[in-house]
Amino acid sequence: MAGLRSAPSTAPSMAFFRSAAAFCTPLKRRRETLRPGNSSSSCCSSSPVSRGASMPPALPEAGRPGGCCTQGYGTLSPRSHSKQSPRCMHPPAGAGERGKAGCGTPKNPRSACGTPRSFLHSSGSLRMTPPPLPPPLPPSILPSFCPSSPPRKGNPFPAGSMEGVEAYGFSAAMSGAFLVSSLLFAAVNRRLREPYMDEVFHVPQAQAYCQGRFLQWDPMITTLPGLYLLSVGVVKPAAWLFGWTGAIVCSTGMLRFINLLFSAGNFYLLYLLLLKIHQKNKAVSGFQRILSSLTLAVFPTLYFFTFLYYTDPGSVFFTLFAYLMCLYGNHKASALLGFCGFMFRQTNIVWTVFCAGNVVAEKLNEAWKTELLKKKDEKISAMRGSFSDLIRVLKFLTEYLVSPKNLVTLVALTWPYIILVTAFFVFVFVNGGIVVGDRSSHEACLHFPQLFYFLSFTLFFSFPHLLTPTKISKFLLSLRKHPVRYGLITVISLFLVWKFTYVHKYLLADNRHYTFYVWRKIFQRHELVKYALVPAYIFAGWSFFDTLKTKPVFWTLMYFVCLLAVTVPQKLLEFRYFILPFLIYRLNIPFPSLYRQLLELAFYIVVNVVAFSLFLNKTFQWPNSVEVQRFMW
Repeated sequence: MAGLRSAPSTAPSMAFFRSAAAFCTPLKRRRETLRPGNSSSSCCSSSPVSRGASMPPALPEAGRPGGCCTQGYGTLSPRSHSKQSPRCMHPPAGAGERGKAGCGTPKNPRSACGTPRSFLHSSGSLRMTPPPLPPPLPPSILPSFCPSSPPRKGNPFPAGSMEGVEAYGFSAAMSGAFLVSSLLFAAVNRRLREPYMDEVFHVPQAQAYCQGRFLQWDPMITTLPGLYLLSVGVVKPAAWLFGWTGAIVCSTGMLRFINLLFSAGNFYLLYLLLLKIHQKNKAVSGFQRILSSLTLAVFPTLYFFTFLYYTDPGSVFFTLFAYLMCLYGNHKASALLGFCGFMFRQTNIVWTVFCAGNVVAEKLNEAWKTELLKKKDEKISAMRGSFSDLIRVLKFLTEYLVSPKNLVTLVALTWPYIILVTAFFVFVFVNGGIVVGDRSSHEACLHFPQLFYFLSFTLFFSFPHLLTPTKISKFLLSLRKHPVRYGLITVISLFLVWKFTYVHKYLLADNRHYTFYVWRKIFQRHELVKYALVPAYIFAGWSFFDTLKTKPVFWTLMYFVCLLAVTVPQKLLEFRYFILPFLIYRLNIPFPSLYRQLLELAFYIVVNVVAFSLFLNKTFQWPNSVEVQRFMW
C-alpha cells in the first residue's frame, strides 16, 4: 500500500514529458497506431494525452497480438524527448503465464506488457488503475513548435512538396514570360504608334464603341464585335478606377495591351489543358509540363499578334477555355465560352462542335469497348491497320447513331452545344452567310490543298516531333508494306491539287505577309512544283496522324472532321487560320523527350527573334506611298 500511495507523487512530472511527446507526435502516425490489428513496431506511438494530464500510459488494447505498442515515457528526458522514437514493449521475460498468453489478449486483457516498470510492484501487479483517456487532439491546436517526423526513405520531399515546387516553377516561368513580353510590347509601341495593317479597321471601331457609338460599323470588318465589346468592358472600368482621361483611354497602345493580357491567360490555359489531358501519364514531370506550356505560349504565329490589336489572342483564349471546361464536364460553361469565341471569329463555331464531339467520342469509345468484349475480337481495336478496319468503325458509328436511345442520351449530354450551333445556323440564315461586312474577299470554296498546307505548316513547327530518323524509317517501312494504299493516296492528292487549288488576290498582291514569299519562291517557280510536293504532303500527313495513334479512334475522326471544316473552306492561304487546329493537335500528342522539348522551344525563340527583328528594323515603302511597311505573318 505504501507503494500505491507514493505513486501519485511522481506522476505529474512524468505526465509533463508524456504530454510533450503526445503533442509532438504527428497526428497521422498516432491514428495509424490506434488502428486495430496494427502491431508493427514502426507505427507505435504514444496514446493521445491532453496537456497537463497526470496519468500513466494507456493499457494495451484487447485483441492486439504479439505485444502492445506504447510510448516508453519513463526513459524520456527533457533533452531527448523530441528525438526519442516510439518502441514496442513485448511481454517481459519471466512473466509466467502472462508472458505466454501475450499482452492485450482476451485471455489476459490486463497484462503488464508495455507498462513502465515504475508503475509495477515487484510481483508484477499494477500499482493503480488509470482513468479513461481524453479524445485525440484536433490538428488545429497542435503546437507549431513540435518537430515533424522525418520523410520516408525513397521520398526526399514531404507529401505535397513536389506540387509546390511545380507551382513555384510555373509562377516563375509565367512571370518571366510576361516580363519579357512587356518589354517587347514597349519596344513595339515605341516603333509603331499608329495602327498598322488590319488595325486600321479594328482600332477606330473599338474607339467608336468607347465613345458610346455602338451603332457605328465599318463595312470592311468581317468579324463580329466581340473584341471591341470586351475591350470597352476592360478599358472603361480601368479608366474610371485609375482616373485616366483624354487620349490615353482607348488609345492604340491601350487596346493592344488587351491582347497582352490574353497572352498571359493563354499561357495559363495551355498549362491547365496539358495537366488535364495528360493526367494519367505519371512519367511526365512538372518541368516538362511547364516547358511545353511556355513553348506553346510563344508559338510564333500566335505570339506575334499579341502585340497588335488583332482578334487572334482573344479567339484562342476563349476557345481553349471552352475546351478546358468541356474536359472537366462543365458543358454549359463551355458552350457559353464557345459563344464568346464565336463573337471573336465566326469559324470558332467549329471548335464548339469539337467540344461536343469530345462528349460523343467518349460515349462511342465506351460502346466500342463493349462491342469488342461481346465479340472477343481484340484485333479490331487496332482500327488503323487497314481500310476494312475503317469500314468496320464507320459501320459501328452508323448503327450507334441511328439508335433513338443513343441519340436521346447524346442530346441530353450535349444540349448546350446544340443550342449554340442552332443559333449559329439562325445567324447564317439571317445574315445571308457567315461573313459580316466585306464578303468579296472572303468567299467560301472547296480548297482541299489547304489541308496539305496545314500539314506542311505543322511539320515545320513540330519538326522535333515529326521529322525524326525514327519517323522517316517507319514511314519508309510502311511505304514498302502498303504500296497500293500509298499509290491510291498519291493519285487522290494529285487530283485534289489539280482541280481544287485556288489563289487569292491578296496572296499575289500583298508583299507584307510571309505567305506572299512562300508562294512566289516555292509554288510559282514552276507549274509542276505543286505536284512535286505531294510526297512531302503524304509524309507530313502520315507523321501527323502517327503521333495521334494514342488517342481513341473516334476522337481522331472527330478532330479530322473539324480540321477539314476549319481549313478547306478558306480560299486565302493565311497562317493565322492554322493557329487553333495546331494548338489542339499539339496539346494532345504524347510528351516527347526533354531534349526535343528544349529543341522546340529554342526553335520558336529563334523564329520569334527573326520575325520581330524584321518587323521592327526591316521596313520598306511602296511606290507612290509614304507609309512605312513591315514584314509580318
